[in-house]
Amino acid sequence: MQIRKPTMFRNAIDLRDKIQVRVLRKRLKLSAPELGEIVRKTGNSLAAITKEAGATRPR
Repeated sequence: MQIRKPTMFRNAIDLRDKIQVRVLRKRLKLSAPELGEIVRKTGNSLAAITKEAGATRPR
């Protein structure tokens, strides 16, 4: 019997997956507390996290 792998959404981050969290933190140049605060504020949508990270960090 073959077991299907769970389908991952490309537009949301799985916060239980350490690799996804590490890659996102590195790409957005955020610390763990900063990312946690943004996720609490906006949810797990990649677009919302990216938008909020850009708004909170001046470039």
